[in-house]
Formats: sequence, C-alpha cells, structure tokens
Amino acid sequence: MDYTIIYKYFPDLTDLQKQQIEKLQHLYQDWNVKINVVSRKDIDELYLRHVLHSMAIAKFIKFNPGAKVLDVGTGGGFPGIPLAILYPETHFTLVDAIGKKIKVVQEVVAGLEIENVTAVNSRVEEIKGQFDFIVSRAVAAMPTFTHWVKGKIKKKSEHERKNGILYLKGGDLEEELRDYRTVEIYNLSEIFEEEFFETKKLVYLPVKFKG
Repeated sequence: MDYTIIYKYFPDLTDLQKQQIEKLQHLYQDWNVKINVVSRKDIDELYLRHVLHSMAIAKFIKFNPGAKVLDVGTGGGFPGIPLAILYPETHFTLVDAIGKKIKVVQEVVAGLEIENVTAVNSRVEEIKGQFDFIVSRAVAAMPTFTHWVKGKIKKKSEHERKNGILYLKGGDLEEELRDYRTVEIYNLSEIFEEEFFETKKLVYLPVKFKG
C-alpha cells in the first residue's frame, strides 16, 4: 500500500509534508538493508502499518506549537517521525535503548531535513526534563510503562486535553488497564476502515492517573 493512503485520511497536508511522507519509503528501505529495524513485510506495508498507525494520534489531539512530546521505545522512529512531519512546530524527543535503531532514526530525520526531532540512545528513566505528552507503540504493559515515565509529564496542561500518555496498542487491554480509573480507550477501526486497524486501539491516560 503506497503513500496515497495517508492523503485519504489527511487531505490537508502542505506540499512539504507530502514530499516528506513520500520520501519515507525510500529512506526506510535504504536503511533497513544496512540495519534491520522494520520487518520485510512491514516495509512493504510501511504506510499502513507504521506511518498511518502513528498518525492515529493526530486524529485524537492537535499538538500546540512549542509543545514537547516524548516518544518512548521509538524503534525506527514510530510514532515520533510521522507526528513530527504533521507538527513541525512541536518538538519531539525520540528515545530508544538500542543504539542501531537510533542511528536509523537520525539518518531518516536527516534525510527528511526535519529540525524538530531529537533522537536519544538511552533508557527512558535517564531522560531529563518534562513533556506535555508521552507517546509510544506498545513497548510494555501499562503498569511498567507508567513506572518508567514517572515524573516526566508536565503538570500544567495547555492543550484541549490534559497532558498524559498516548499509547498505541492492540488486543484485549482490560486486565492491564483495570487499575486506571481515568483511562480512555479508542478503537482505531472507528477512524480507519482498513482491516489492519480492527484490533488496534489508542489508550489515553491523563496525567493524574492512579496505578
């Protein structure tokens, strides 16, 4: 599936954003040969399984200019890089403990010539500072994840939704999320009609969560 699937759901992109999105396939194919960060099947379905999936967060919230977003366990740069294309005035910090993955992120960011991304090879617990939102794609169960990011979310909210965690996950989440009274779960199948999204969800946990 090619990049036109992005325009189906995001029809108002600028020419620059379109150019950057269209470059993604080539950049990832090129780097994936050297450093394998995306499975071969996923490379063929990059725009559906990675780019559009990452952009689901943008259907839920519009990041403000000047806001700070932390992408934990970014892997090859998801969801951070597609979101950084959509929000060029928001700053994204992409973190992964595996150095070769961050190398790919840095090269893709350089290839796209985007300046609102910082890629860091580190464990998230060692990241300093606070962020408006923390985003991620299913790197750990929520209790583990909230422990990792404790104290990293700014208390003062300046968006239409309270600061917090935006987590892309699939499957049955009932057990994992039962202790979080303020959690909100959104089915991505209500936004995207492709079969891939049938079991995919966006989990939103505002800053004052219990757990």
